[in-house]
Amino acid sequence: MLDLANLRQYKENNRLEAKRAQGGLPHSIWETYSAFANTFGGYILLGVIENTDKSFSSVPLPDPERLVADFWNGVNNRAVTNVNILSDQNVQIRESEGNRIVVIEVPRADRHDKPVYIGTDPFAGTYRRNGEGDYRCTREEVLAMLRDQADVTQDARVMEAMTLEALDRDTIRRYRQRMDNLRPGHVWSELPTEEFLHRIGAMARDAQGRLRPTAAGLLMFGHEYEIVREFPHYFLDYQEHDRPATADERWTDRIVSSSGDWSGNLCDFYFRVYNRIAQDIKVPFKLEGADRIDDTPLHKALREALANALIHADYYDRRGLVVQKWPDCIRITNPGAFRINVQEALVGGISDPRNESLIKMFNLINVGERAGSGLPSIRAVWQKQRWKTPEITESFGPDRTSLLLPLVSEKAAIKVGDKKVAIKSGDKSGRIAEQRKAEILQYLTDTPQATSSEIARAIGLQASGTRKYLAELAAEGAIVAEGANKGRRYRLKA
Repeated sequence: MLDLANLRQYKENNRLEAKRAQGGLPHSIWETYSAFANTFGGYILLGVIENTDKSFSSVPLPDPERLVADFWNGVNNRAVTNVNILSDQNVQIRESEGNRIVVIEVPRADRHDKPVYIGTDPFAGTYRRNGEGDYRCTREEVLAMLRDQADVTQDARVMEAMTLEALDRDTIRRYRQRMDNLRPGHVWSELPTEEFLHRIGAMARDAQGRLRPTAAGLLMFGHEYEIVREFPHYFLDYQEHDRPATADERWTDRIVSSSGDWSGNLCDFYFRVYNRIAQDIKVPFKLEGADRIDDTPLHKALREALANALIHADYYDRRGLVVQKWPDCIRITNPGAFRINVQEALVGGISDPRNESLIKMFNLINVGERAGSGLPSIRAVWQKQRWKTPEITESFGPDRTSLLLPLVSEKAAIKVGDKKVAIKSGDKSGRIAEQRKAEILQYLTDTPQATSSEIARAIGLQASGTRKYLAELAAEGAIVAEGANKGRRYRLKA
């Protein structure tokens, strides 16, 4: 909830929009409603102006009740906007600086409601929000949202014009061998190839009852030149750099799906890239033949991170999946936005995969989890290694999701305003505490006010530990605590 008693502390950003609205409900409000709903959510303030120093001030509204009534009439009018995602508590008349203003809280829309658009044409009336304000979405962005509406995942589609010949038999053979090693005596081990692929979701029957590759089977086992027939923008890219990420972006080694000297499919890419990543991780593991046994939690987390990107990617979207490895970090970026709120993903327990069949195929060879525990597990492993906390980010136009995995712990830096405060490496517990406090400060920058429980869920920490760090930040004068007991909320100090 916004602290309207200190309105001047706020500035317009990608989650906050001020509108004077003294002449009535501005038409631009619907573009902002669409933009917030299709991005991260945000607040629209009616009766608020932006000063020359970019801070906010309230102005008198002639009739706030009329504005509220006009807004509800518009948001419920299918000729104005296609869907109302708000409830009564999302629209309030509040007081600020002696004036009554209208506060409209727009949540991030569920994927089933996207795109939220104005008018009757989603390709003309869909907006998103960036640092420069509201912008009209491209046709590709709208199509991505429409694809994500479906309850049947993308990879279940049957490739009716393809046969088993579209798949790479060597990849299938290696996959079956790994599965046999991990699951000896499995009831599917002796099945003919087509029937085996049918059981794992890589093939399905068409309208005539003939087995055809599914989109999942094509992606997992297909020849690259066959994959791009269905997914024209399909591209897998692994880049290896011999210098730190800040020093040089030029790669020193590279694996790409289009090179023509290997299959180019997801299965082979996964093992090629994971082996390259794991060989430089200075945590020992045991080998039994070609298979790793007694894996460390770190190796499992690396597999989880790579598999998650492959599983959750939108392969119809522009730009491909990129894995970059530097001596000090690994960055994995896949096409497609999050299908759930990022904060929910960090807490765990909620799973909404874009490619359900791919999850099954990876699970059968002991790669990945099903319960939405991927990101919390990865962050927990990194914390035990005393490395910097992994960072997950979303970007749009085109839709991209990026996971940064730091591989260092010697020094961290917290950015507060325009300053960077270095954290020395001598005290490990102190370094972790400062990293956690930095996460809290960043969360309160994006979410101006929150309870300790909300903050704990957002940063993936137990409530008791979170309250300890909140108390320290309050004592340091960085944040302010308001209220008592369960009603206590925290905000950045103005």
